[in-house]
Amino acid sequence: MMGTMPPLLVVDDEKNMRLSLEAVMEEEGYQFRAADSAEAALRLLEQEQFFMVITDARLGGMSGYEFLGHLRNRWPNLPVLMITAYATPKLAVEAIKAGAIDYLAKPFAPEELLHAVARCAERHRLLMENAALRARAGEPYRLDQIIGESPKIRDLRQLIQTVAPTNATVLILGESGTGKELIAGALHSLSRRREGNYVRINCAAIPEMLLESELFGHEKGAFTGALKQKHGRVEEADSGTIFLDEIGDMSRPLQAKLLRFLEDGTFTRVGGNQELRVDVRLIAATNRDIIEAIRDNHFREDLFHRLNVVQFQPPPLRERDQDIILLAEHFLRHFNLAMNKHIKSLSKTAQALLLSHHWPGNVRELRNVIERAVILEVTEEIQAANLPDFRLEARLRKGDATTSASVVSLDESMANFERELITNILEQNHFSLTKTAEQLKISRHALRYRMQRLNISADTAIDEDAVGANGKDASR
Repeated sequence: MMGTMPPLLVVDDEKNMRLSLEAVMEEEGYQFRAADSAEAALRLLEQEQFFMVITDARLGGMSGYEFLGHLRNRWPNLPVLMITAYATPKLAVEAIKAGAIDYLAKPFAPEELLHAVARCAERHRLLMENAALRARAGEPYRLDQIIGESPKIRDLRQLIQTVAPTNATVLILGESGTGKELIAGALHSLSRRREGNYVRINCAAIPEMLLESELFGHEKGAFTGALKQKHGRVEEADSGTIFLDEIGDMSRPLQAKLLRFLEDGTFTRVGGNQELRVDVRLIAATNRDIIEAIRDNHFREDLFHRLNVVQFQPPPLRERDQDIILLAEHFLRHFNLAMNKHIKSLSKTAQALLLSHHWPGNVRELRNVIERAVILEVTEEIQAANLPDFRLEARLRKGDATTSASVVSLDESMANFERELITNILEQNHFSLTKTAEQLKISRHALRYRMQRLNISADTAIDEDAVGANGKDASR
């Protein structure tokens, strides 16, 4: 039972007491070490790990209280139980003040001792679990954390496995909450740089004036408050990976410096003249429409092309309906464990409500919804009543132009939807009537009729048949 636990250490100068405690502890499955003096115990502590110490207050040579002082200085987190045949309230207070977690008077019932030891054993187990969780929290994201079986997610995982071993610069484009950071972390963890640092910077979370210093560092005196030299995050990421999230919010002057850095890995700290060089793989992400940002002169086109060596576009949740319940069940297991709950499943009505929602916040929104449901649920099945009604969230739906102040008829709503759909697909196909008709699965004649009925201008549309008929003459 206690095979994975370190032993406990008993310090007592009475041989019979040591033998008696050994019999009790070993019967309960605890590993056991014994020392006949505090001096011998200190030597053992230097050689071996223990989960607790049981010591007598009166020992030959160094006393139990002096021993406690040494333990508190050198092993402050090691719990100590003190026992004595000369118990007084004053001595008990002294023992607790000296660092003992508990104090037992001889003679004592074995149950009292075992209860104190069990508390220390549980404390050690929890400390080990917390240490393991902290270690896992520091690990980069793994590929198996990208949950889903839809074709787009399978293709995404395959692309990650293909690109990760290379040093290619990566640009991740997608809506907020679609898992861009998961992709970046998985790319690092599967790369040859996985032993190096994985450094993350959210460009939108750091003020513009400080972002350059955060990224490239600064020299002492470079600006007010620069009291000493500071290394940048690119230096921290040397031989590893740096992930720049929300790069679309970076200022144009800093974009120029980043472009230079991407060319050959060189940079200078703020306020410095020395050119430095690092070997870093860069992954960037943004939820902005990067092409619109370039057109609006907010983002450099040359930087876009430099970043866009390999592009990832994680799909929004509304385009992967078959993954919604799979993801919800994954989050249910996660929050069950985190909150020590035992909810077994999602009810059919809850599943139907989840499937009917548009998910403007994507996977992040779904995670929050399931967390809320696990907090509120008192049965073994998530009920629809413990999910949001989504009326507020539905107002975030893209393209939803209806408001409570204006009532639109069904015919008008359908016409608006049809007009927007045809216009968008015409733009995607560079106003080719043939390609647009093929994508909409209608004839070119039907497309022209709908465009005329919906007052969509055909002036910029390209009729390939007309071009083909006149092409020979036009080329002469």
